[in-house]
Amino acid sequence: MSARRMFTLVTALLIAANARAQVPQLSVEGIFGSDDFRTDLASIDWMADGRHYATVDSDDGGHTSLYQVEVVSGRRTLLIDGSELVPAGDDRHIAIDSYTFSPDSSSLLIATDVQQIWRRSREATYYVWDFRAKTLTPVSSRPGYQRYAKFSPDGLRVAFVRDNDIYVTDLSTGLERALTFDGNGDIINGTTDWVYEEELSLSDGFRWSPDGRRIAYWRFNQSNIPTFYLLDESKLYPELIPVRYPKSGTRNSDVKLAVVELGSGRTTWIDVGPASEEFYIARMDFADSPDEIWFQRLNRHQNRMDLLLADVRTGQSRLVMSDSDEAWLDLSEPVWIDGGRKFLYTSERDGFAQLYLYERDGSLIRKVTTAEWEVTETFGVDEDEGVVYYTGAGEGPSIRPLYRVGLDGEGLTRLSDASGRHRIEFDPTFTYYLDTYSSAGVPPVQIIRTVTGDPVRTLADNTVLADKLEALRLRRPEFLKIPIDEAVELEAWLIKPPDFDPTRRYPLLMYVYGGPGSQTVTDAWGGDRYLWHQLLASAGFLVASVDNRGTGARGARFKKVTYLNLGAYESADQIAAARYFAGLPYVDGSRIAIWGWSYGGYMAALSLFKGADVFKAGISVAPVTDWRLYDTIYTERYMRTPEENPEGYAASAPLAYADQLSGRFLLIHGTADDNVHPQNSTQLVQRLIEADKQFELRFYPNKAHSISGSTTRVNLYTLMTRFLKENL
Repeated sequence: MSARRMFTLVTALLIAANARAQVPQLSVEGIFGSDDFRTDLASIDWMADGRHYATVDSDDGGHTSLYQVEVVSGRRTLLIDGSELVPAGDDRHIAIDSYTFSPDSSSLLIATDVQQIWRRSREATYYVWDFRAKTLTPVSSRPGYQRYAKFSPDGLRVAFVRDNDIYVTDLSTGLERALTFDGNGDIINGTTDWVYEEELSLSDGFRWSPDGRRIAYWRFNQSNIPTFYLLDESKLYPELIPVRYPKSGTRNSDVKLAVVELGSGRTTWIDVGPASEEFYIARMDFADSPDEIWFQRLNRHQNRMDLLLADVRTGQSRLVMSDSDEAWLDLSEPVWIDGGRKFLYTSERDGFAQLYLYERDGSLIRKVTTAEWEVTETFGVDEDEGVVYYTGAGEGPSIRPLYRVGLDGEGLTRLSDASGRHRIEFDPTFTYYLDTYSSAGVPPVQIIRTVTGDPVRTLADNTVLADKLEALRLRRPEFLKIPIDEAVELEAWLIKPPDFDPTRRYPLLMYVYGGPGSQTVTDAWGGDRYLWHQLLASAGFLVASVDNRGTGARGARFKKVTYLNLGAYESADQIAAARYFAGLPYVDGSRIAIWGWSYGGYMAALSLFKGADVFKAGISVAPVTDWRLYDTIYTERYMRTPEENPEGYAASAPLAYADQLSGRFLLIHGTADDNVHPQNSTQLVQRLIEADKQFELRFYPNKAHSISGSTTRVNLYTLMTRFLKENL
C-alpha cells in the first residue's frame, strides 16, 4: 500500500472515529438532563390575511422580538424590536411569553412573567404595545398579576380577571374598573374552579360579545367543596397548601352564567336549568350574535348533553338539541357556521364519532361523515368551499391522516400520507396549513402546505436529531396485534435491542396507560419516554406497550366496555398480553415487568397485584389506588358515584388486591400532587404493610403530578432504570 493511500485510510478512520465520538450516547442524563436529544419545532401564529404568520425569536441578549413572515418566501419583517420593550419609568426589558393582535392589528397584547397556577391556569403581567406610537402600556396600574386578558372586538379595551373578579381597562384613558365585586376564596368570577380546569379543560371563564357591549362569564361558588391540604415541608414549620377538590360522590361548586353590560353595569343571570338538578356548564360563548349565548349543560352522570341558547337581555334560555349515551359522552363543542345559522356537532350515537350538521333551531340537516371509523379532531370549516377538515382513524387507530369532506357529505379526500400522525393548524383563510408530522421512532417535521396538501416550505425537519438516532442504530418500534379471544385483538408495539438475537431470551418491560379513550400505541414520535425505552432496549430489554379495551380510536363499543367497572377489562388485557409475550420464543416469561404513570400507575399496580403469576416486577408512578379518592368529574363519568356503584368502586381499587403482591414493587409519588393526591400512595403503603409485603418507595418533596424540575427527572429515571436492571 502506498504512503498516500495509507495516509488517506488512516485519515478516514480518524474522521469516522471522531464522528462516532461526537454522537451522544443514550443515557438518563443525556435524555433528561441535557439538550442532546431535543426536538426543535417552530411556534407560529397565523395572521388574518392568510399570507403571513407571526413568530417570536430571542437574541443572545435575552430580548424577544416579534417578526412577520411571508408564507411562501419566508421573508421576515421585524414588527417589534425586543430591545424597545421597556415600560415607561422602568429600565428593564420585558419578554414576550405570549401575545394577541388587536382585531385591526394596530396593537399587541403581551403577556410576560407568566406564572403557572395549576395544570392549565396561568397568571401574568399584561402590556399593550402600540405599533404606530411604539409605546408599551401596562393593562393595569395596580400591583399583582392578571389572568386571561383579552382585547374587546373594537380593540379599545382589555378585560381581565384579578382576585376572582372581572375588570376592564379603557386603553385610551387607562381607566380601570371592576365589572364584578364579590370575588373571594369562595366566589370565582371569570375563571373556574380546580375540577373544571382539570377535567373539562376550562380555565378562561369569560367571553366578549361580538359588539363589545357585554361580557358573559361563569360564576362559581365553591364553598360547598371541602378543602384538601397538601403539605409543604421545605420550611422549618411545614405549611398547608389548600386545594378545593371535590372527591367522587361529594358536592361540586354551584355554577351560574351571567352577562354584564359594560355601559350600565347591569348583570343578567342566565336560566341554566332547575336548581334541584346537578349539572356542569361545560362550554359557553356568544352564538354569532350580540344578543344570544349558547351553552352546553352536562348532567352529573355526563351521559346527557343539552345545547341551549339564551337571550342575554332577559336571561331566558331554550333547548336546541340533546345528545345522550347509555355510558358517558365525550364532550364535543358545536362549530357555528353560516353566520350562526348552522352548526356542526360530533357524536358517537351511531357507534363511531361522526360529524352531524344542524340548523340553529336544532333540527338535523344531515350526517356529514358516515364511515365506520372515528373522526378524532375537527380543524375548521371553509365556508366558501363548503368543506370541513378533520383527522381520523380511517387508516387504523394508530395513525392520523388529514381528511376533507363536503358539508353535503360528498367528496371525502385524504390529504396527507396514510402513515404517522399529523397535527394541523390552518390559516384563517384556509389557504395554507402547518402540518406537524411524526412517526414511531422518527422526530417531528413541520411543513407549511397548501390547502390541497402540496408542500410549500419546511419550517423544521430535526435532521440533526434524526442523524443522531440513526448513528445509534436503534430499532424502531414494530407494530403488532395481540389476540385476546376470538372477538378481540389489541394494538401493540414492541421495541427490540439493537443487536437483537432471536435465539436469545430477553426480559420484557410493558409500558401502560390504558385510561378511557387514551392511546399509547401510536405511530408517532414518543419524545423523552420513547428514548428512555430505547435506552433500556440498548441495555438488553424488550419494551412493549399494549392498548387494552377501553382505549380510543376504535369506536364506542370498544371504549365504553369498561363503564362502571374501571380496571377490570384493562388489567385482564394487560395480563393476557403479558402471557402472549411470554409465549414468544425470544421472551423470558419469568422476567416480565410493567410500569405506568397516573392512570398508567393505577394500571401497573392493579395488573401487578392481580397478575402475580405473570409479572415479576412493577413500577407505579402517581397512581390512583381507590377511585373514591379521585375527583368528581373524571371518576363519575366512568363510575358514577360510590353510593350508586359500591361494587364497582370496591372491585376497581388496587388497595383491594395489595395482599396479592408477590413481585418486586416500586411506588413513586410527588408530595405536592394536586391531581392524584399522595394520599393514594400513603393508603397503599398502609395496606401493603398490613399485608406484610415488602416494596420500595420514593416520594419527591414538593413535586406535582409531573414530578419534574431541576434534576428531578434525571433522579427519577435513574431510580427506575436501576430498579429494572436489579429486578429483571
